[in-house]
Amino acid sequence: METQIITTTPFDGQKPGTSGLRKKVKVFQQPHYLENFVQAIFDTQAALKGGILVVGGDGRYFNREAIQIILRMAAANGVRKILVGRGGIFSTPAVSCVIRKYKTQGGIVLSASHNPGGPDEDFGIKFNAANGGPAPESVTDAIYARTCTIDRYLTLDAPVIDLDKLGTLQLGETAVEVMDPVKDYADLMESLFDFNAIHQLFNSGHFSMRFDAMHAVTGPYAVEILENRLGAMPGTVMNGEAKEDFGGGHPDPNLAHAKELVALTQGVNGLDFGAASDGDGDRNMILGKNFFVTPSDSLAVLAANAHQTPGYASGIRGIARSMPTSQAANRVADFLGVECFETPTGWKFFGNLLDAGRITLCGEESFGTGSDHVREKDGLWAVLFWLNLLAVRQQSVAEIVTDHWRRFGRNFYTRHDYEGVDLAGAEGLMDHLRILLSELPGKTLGDQIVSYADDFAYTDPIDGSRSERQGIRIGFESGARIVYRLSGTGTAGATLRVYLEYFEPDPARHQQDTQAAMQPLVLIARELAQIETRTQRSEPDVIT
Repeated sequence: METQIITTTPFDGQKPGTSGLRKKVKVFQQPHYLENFVQAIFDTQAALKGGILVVGGDGRYFNREAIQIILRMAAANGVRKILVGRGGIFSTPAVSCVIRKYKTQGGIVLSASHNPGGPDEDFGIKFNAANGGPAPESVTDAIYARTCTIDRYLTLDAPVIDLDKLGTLQLGETAVEVMDPVKDYADLMESLFDFNAIHQLFNSGHFSMRFDAMHAVTGPYAVEILENRLGAMPGTVMNGEAKEDFGGGHPDPNLAHAKELVALTQGVNGLDFGAASDGDGDRNMILGKNFFVTPSDSLAVLAANAHQTPGYASGIRGIARSMPTSQAANRVADFLGVECFETPTGWKFFGNLLDAGRITLCGEESFGTGSDHVREKDGLWAVLFWLNLLAVRQQSVAEIVTDHWRRFGRNFYTRHDYEGVDLAGAEGLMDHLRILLSELPGKTLGDQIVSYADDFAYTDPIDGSRSERQGIRIGFESGARIVYRLSGTGTAGATLRVYLEYFEPDPARHQQDTQAAMQPLVLIARELAQIETRTQRSEPDVIT
């Protein structure tokens, strides 16, 4: 096997965002495109030479081909050992688990998260650091800078590796171990939660549930944990076969894209519990019978009840939430007497706080929740956490959440997504709002008086780094909030996200319909930002 030096040229630089580099499959299939980015990782991460690398992805189209390219390049660049999931599969939280357990020098994750898969759809790649979390900006900036100047990459002239057979083989001087992608992660879950109590819940005869894997990566993880280890009846995991195109669906666990699961929880005979995860396994949706748990409420409930699970029995050190996430977690933190951090969107901001021991739990309103067990958000972990609470408290999902509202008050919350909006129009909308910021405090909008208006900025308390222009916040004297933000998780156009929240302390008013209760704020948000005029959209594409 000979090392080959392939001449290449930059693709105008390939800028990875907070979730890595995401493009259409056909972009990654261009000659040298993927190779340039991968070589930039090896050129800037010196610890990988002679080190251990984890490689895997969510199984979407082009996953296997990309892994073969990465394996040959890793061997050519002097990586001592590669841990790759059987079939090229690793959920994103499982990659983090394996990096941390085996103390590797990092991992390459192939995923476009909750975006669709297939020949004409999306693909992505990111580098996770030795702590198991997404690479910090100092690393992604270095990778980007290298892609702007790259002139060659190294690869090995070698045959295709059999990814479906467990075991270790040699690729030049590099050992490649094809490993069970599920076992280490499942073992970690068993150490955190009371599997005996959950097993008894499943065998009680009066509990029904389904987990929708959405034909994505969590299928094999959920079957092993829920059905094999916990004894849930066969078929509890629906859409459990991971497919390259996610079965033609959109692997985003929300009310719009998991309609089959939502329907099963409705009505008198609805399931007691429903849950779903996304393309790469890091997001979650939680449902009870006729009841949807917002991700913001889910974080707050888990924080308030963490002591009832084995892994968090001694309590939590702190909580962090992304800025657009509701302030429900703040109320729990105040009650517990622990710190609560408001960060920009992006899991890397939580990583610094987790590594420093300042927080135990963290979450984003975009269906992502996690803790210090790994350095990624973790969909199946959140589902198991909820199952543990249901087993211990012997209450329904609705009873647990409404009891939480009685204790802490309810933060009514909704998010309106305008997807695939013209980028220039979306940026113009945000610029329009920035111009208004100084004029808004003290002004009355609808029946609400503005108390503050800003473009959120964050100084990291651990490394001192500064992140600016992270989203427009409009706060009102009543405690209500409107937040506007452009999302960077898609591959075409822009997604405008509008987050709306208000606090209701009166338990007698907690059962209002969320969308009806939020309508006055919705009208204020649309008119203030001139959404219809600037986006040419009269209604959002997704409401959660």
